[in-house]
Amino acid sequence: MATSTSSAFHAESFESAWKKFETEHFDLVIIGGGSVGAGAALDAATRGLKVAVIEARDFAAGTSSRSSKMFHGGLRYLAMLDFRLVAESLRERELSMSTLAPHLVKPLRFIFPLTHRFWERPYMASGFMLYDLMGGAKSVPMQKHLSHRTTMKIAPGLRDDALVGGVRYYDTLVDDARHTMTVLRTAAEFGAVVRSSTQVVGFEKTGERITGVTVRDTNSGDETTIHSDVCINATGVWNDELQKLAGVSGKFSVHTSKGVHIVVPKSCLEADAALCFVTEKSVLFVIPWGEYWIIGTTDTDWDKNLANPAATRSDIDYILEHVNAKVRRRIRYEDIVGVYSGLRPLLSGKSDSTTNLSRNHAVARVAPGMVSVAGGKYTTYRVIGKDAVDKAVEDIAKKVPGSVTEHTPLLGADGYHALANQIPALALRLGISEAQVDHLLGRYGSLIFEVLAPAHDDPTLLEPIPGAEQYLKAEAVYAVTHEGALHLEDILHRRLRISMEYADRGVGSAESVARLVGPYLNWDDNNIAAEINQFRTATEATLAAEKELTDDAANSIATQASDARPLIDTGQDR
Repeated sequence: MATSTSSAFHAESFESAWKKFETEHFDLVIIGGGSVGAGAALDAATRGLKVAVIEARDFAAGTSSRSSKMFHGGLRYLAMLDFRLVAESLRERELSMSTLAPHLVKPLRFIFPLTHRFWERPYMASGFMLYDLMGGAKSVPMQKHLSHRTTMKIAPGLRDDALVGGVRYYDTLVDDARHTMTVLRTAAEFGAVVRSSTQVVGFEKTGERITGVTVRDTNSGDETTIHSDVCINATGVWNDELQKLAGVSGKFSVHTSKGVHIVVPKSCLEADAALCFVTEKSVLFVIPWGEYWIIGTTDTDWDKNLANPAATRSDIDYILEHVNAKVRRRIRYEDIVGVYSGLRPLLSGKSDSTTNLSRNHAVARVAPGMVSVAGGKYTTYRVIGKDAVDKAVEDIAKKVPGSVTEHTPLLGADGYHALANQIPALALRLGISEAQVDHLLGRYGSLIFEVLAPAHDDPTLLEPIPGAEQYLKAEAVYAVTHEGALHLEDILHRRLRISMEYADRGVGSAESVARLVGPYLNWDDNNIAAEINQFRTATEATLAAEKELTDDAANSIATQASDARPLIDTGQDR
């Protein structure tokens, strides 16, 4: 499966998908190309169901590309006595790290600084011990308690008076957008018909039963209706809007909370582990990300634009204030190279008949032919998808086998460990540095040879992208030929993470990347210029919004930016 191209997303596959939407009947239509929709797609496809997956924008364009970049066990839920959620999260974390996606989900060492001398250490020791016993210490070491001196050796960038000791524990690091896209590609490998730039604009009904989903191509404006036995609404923060469009009253609704992260260079803080602090409003993580630290998050109500939740100067100041209370060298606004803001879909139940609330996600049959799923943690995406398909199967008139996704590695997982064990030899074989091999294996796993194959005919593809030297040109091309990128922002925001890793937010790379991928997308000079202009103006609007102090002011600026998909309705009147 490592070298398969049947799961590749490219322009021709999107045209083929549209024709299938027009002419074929599906068992299941999944609305939403984020982590939950992807998990449901893989689950359904591996059960032999005929599945269509549609996403209005780009895969993982919303919440699923704007997380804290961790699959974590939910340590904080122990304090809430939600043991089932923690055990389930730890099991899923272990599955992803060891079996399903070891190339994408990596062990991450954390330090939890202790700030009280007497009661906190035994209190945290009991919590971490429970965490380990429930599954947190399988592929990674158990907790270890550290003195003040040892903690400062690991994280000398912390202030002496910011801690009295520490606890070492482990969670994991993941590129959320890449993970979601890879789950979708794996679903396509097993037969799912997957298409982005496809927005739901209506539903077809026979009596009370939903029998079809009317969709619009957000690039061309074409419309068609996909007919199916059942559909799953896996749109996250858009859940209520989709139910309203379908004319159904859901058993739960979704409340949105905004989480903001900043990205700063590694030089801003000297530490050899991730850090976790508890604030009065949220948990503040300091996560190593290549040559950077990701620091966040905030937790504030949001009732405005769902497509572009704007970060404000107040959000950024909150993060800086709390991290600077712990570190020796103050991190300044000028140090920040990236900022991103995402929305959490928080459940608000309406009746006791909602299922699976015990897992902090909800699945419900809201109408004949329609299932809604919302809430939950990214870590448990696979279980959430399985539960959604289990419910949807009730509307499918044939025998459907059980879920097998816990035994189904993602594309790139097979052979990853063997390749990671021979990095020097691979570097010689491929003609790139060992650091570049390590970088590619951590993003593509055993698909590395597929990524670099075009460089046999065009060695310039092994060159770095101008202005974003940690990425190779071959990666931008692969984003288009195999990973479904249709627009410049898809590449710079999600396939590659250039827009959050460079101070110019990717503007300096925009032209070179657009010209590089243009021939693969049949762009002429006008298309290339339009893509560059759209990316630049959207970036300028985001930067301007970040200078505003209030959500209202930032939102009014952020909503002025045009979308790369010109015909999409992003709810900017919210």
